[in-house]
Amino acid sequence: MFLQGNRRDLLRATAGFMAGSATFSAPTRWVAAAEQEAAEDAAAESRDLKITSVTTFKLLHKLKRPFGVSVSVPLSRTRSALIVKIETDAGLVGWGETGPISGAQGTIDEQLAPLLIGQNPLRHRKLWRQLWGANFGNGLAVGAVDMALNDLRGKVLGLPVADLFGGRFRDRVPVYGSTMNYIDGEQPEDLYPRQAAEKAAEGFKALKMRLGRYSVAREAKVAKAVRDAVGPDVRLMVDGNAAYTLRSAVQMGRVLDELNFDFFEEPLPQSPRYAGYAKLRDKLPLPLAGGEAVDSRIAAKDLIDRRAVDIIQPDAALCGGIGEALFIGELAALSGIRCIPHCWGGAISIAASVQLLSLLPDPHWGLPTDTPLLELDLSENPWRTEIVNEPFEVVDGVVSVPQTPGLGIEVNEDVIRRYAV
Repeated sequence: MFLQGNRRDLLRATAGFMAGSATFSAPTRWVAAAEQEAAEDAAAESRDLKITSVTTFKLLHKLKRPFGVSVSVPLSRTRSALIVKIETDAGLVGWGETGPISGAQGTIDEQLAPLLIGQNPLRHRKLWRQLWGANFGNGLAVGAVDMALNDLRGKVLGLPVADLFGGRFRDRVPVYGSTMNYIDGEQPEDLYPRQAAEKAAEGFKALKMRLGRYSVAREAKVAKAVRDAVGPDVRLMVDGNAAYTLRSAVQMGRVLDELNFDFFEEPLPQSPRYAGYAKLRDKLPLPLAGGEAVDSRIAAKDLIDRRAVDIIQPDAALCGGIGEALFIGELAALSGIRCIPHCWGGAISIAASVQLLSLLPDPHWGLPTDTPLLELDLSENPWRTEIVNEPFEVVDGVVSVPQTPGLGIEVNEDVIRRYAV
């Protein structure tokens, strides 16, 4: 009977037999080979698959309380995002996300969408090259489209995105909560220690705060209060959000080092080309992190070659997508620079970052004490929780890597359209 069917029939029949028998156990090698053959069948059957539409949604949300980072003057009253939906003639859909800045929406609508219509999403290498060639290097636009294409081809092949890039190193990804922002009507001396203690009680093992809005003398006390609130075992980081000069960054860096903080992120302005970062890195007593603003592997290579940071932070939504961020991570490893990706977005961006982090190796061959972490924004963000049926859940300081096809999330388009403007 099996000889007359195709390989997919054989796989289905075998899977059914395995489900009905508690004592049967197929050899791992055979099951893996059968799964690969099924994926190949799916790919062959989908060779004529066509992209039929590319739609962008700009989302806008009015915040309950204005908040922001050190350079948010005035504090932000709204939050925005740009979502991309790619549809095919087979009814499959892929989703991507980025920031609605730097002409990303116009680039997608006017340049990339016409290029993609009628193309097969499985021809990823060809599409990747065409995407970069059409827009003069808009990493935000390509980042969102790349996410959606990888989500789509994962669904076509029945594979998680991580498996499209060779398979994951880990099934769980450690998290640091990105919290402790400046909030209207709150003083950081009161707010930050309280929030830190709450998140530590919820099980977060690592937390990041924003500093730089006020003097080093004042915020040094805030940093100490947070350390006292969570104790020595919770890892702490600071994002300076480009609010420091070289001198004040070194002053704050010494304080943070004494308090055993993990790293100091982007205290100087990022443009042009992260000027001054190499000099600051030589003076700081703790690791300097940066690179969330790099928009491609070319920009990242410049930062790496100058050894301007100890930790590079490519953002898949900003630098050209999952594959580009992975390439940057591998490039950094060649120079002994760690990679901890940046992530400041909703559930789609988080899902892409989780898949990316599952692919990044530990920075050394020893026990995994320096595994790259997921940045999880804990501020008010409705599309982190509302646009997916099952938001990511932090349990004991980690999130699980989805095993389902594509990015591993189910997007609720009705919610997206409700926030769209």
